[in-house]
Amino acid sequence: MSFVSRGFRGRRREDVDSSRVPPGQYVTGDFPVLSAGPTPRTSMDKWDFSIVGEVDEPRRWTWKELRELPSEEVTVDIHCVTKWSKLDTVWRGVSLDTLLDGVETSAEYVTAWSDGGYTTNMPLQDVRDGKAWIAFEFDDEPLDPEHGGPARLLVPHLYFWKSAKWVRGIELTLEDEPGFWESYGYHNYGDPWREQRYGGD
Repeated sequence: MSFVSRGFRGRRREDVDSSRVPPGQYVTGDFPVLSAGPTPRTSMDKWDFSIVGEVDEPRRWTWKELRELPSEEVTVDIHCVTKWSKLDTVWRGVSLDTLLDGVETSAEYVTAWSDGGYTTNMPLQDVRDGKAWIAFEFDDEPLDPEHGGPARLLVPHLYFWKSAKWVRGIELTLEDEPGFWESYGYHNYGDPWREQRYGGD
């Protein structure tokens, strides 16, 4: 059984500013669906988001509480490790800065986890200072489950596997702990501009 679900059928665009496209990528107007397993579906009365690990005290928000937090619309380019890029994507979500406000920690790393058992890791600095959101809308519509709804992590400056679908929380850690794809040989950091697709890149 393949890890990737739903066929990837991109259509290349040529009418773009090449300076916005990382090396080895091509721009598509499509939004391909690639997932490591089936799409989980969690009832909203059971959904929550947590911050745990090396923190002064764990934090938790229900769906209603998350939606009551200040949110913002962001327009960003996204880049998939399978070499497609999609420009000017429009999302709405809660900044990780908002969720981490007041959290005391000595951690340097984050592991995001999701429904379905998916995890991914990154330095804590990569989800701070306006770099990451818990996104719940795409193109002014609720985020479709196949694209990670009801909420996904959005970290657009890294390859898109770092933007965990169906996200349910983050663990702050002192040591870096490879996530799902990282354990299967994907690059631990995943910078599109340095073509960090796989370990050793």
